[in-house]
This record gives sequence, structure tokens and C-alpha cells, in this order.
Amino acid sequence: MKLIEELYNMYRTKLTGDEEDIDMLTFAVLEQLDRKEILELLHDMDEQELTNLMGLYIIESLKGKFAQNSIEAKPTYFSPRTFH
Repeated sequence: MKLIEELYNMYRTKLTGDEEDIDMLTFAVLEQLDRKEILELLHDMDEQELTNLMGLYIIESLKGKFAQNSIEAKPTYFSPRTFH
């Protein structure tokens, strides 16, 4: 994707590439884009890029749902013990 190449070339010498830097850059870019611009970027993606994007979205969304439900739905049970 052209946007990724541009961002990488612009920031490869300025950022370390760790997860925190990438998150910061990603959210900064997303703040600047409106819905129409995001849809234009999606329209310009090839089939594999769209598939990868949807795959990541599904994976991360399901991880979030399972994590949220495991926190809410799993009470802590203590097994009965005999203390002497």
C-alpha cells in the first residue's frame, strides 16, 4: 500500500519501530483522516491487502471480545481444602 511505504520512508530514521512508536504513528495518521479518505484508501487496496486487513480486524476484534468476556464471565472459585 502506498500509504504504508510513504509512512515508512518518512519515519524510518526518526522512530525505532517498536510497538509504541507504531501505535503512536498509526493513531496520529488516523486522526487526520476522515471517513471519505479512509474509504478511498480501502478502494485503492488490492485483493490481498483487503483480505489481510479484514483478517487482522476479525482477529483483534475476537481477541477483545474473548478477553472482555473472560474478565466478566469467569468467577473465581476456590477449591475446598482441609486445613490441619
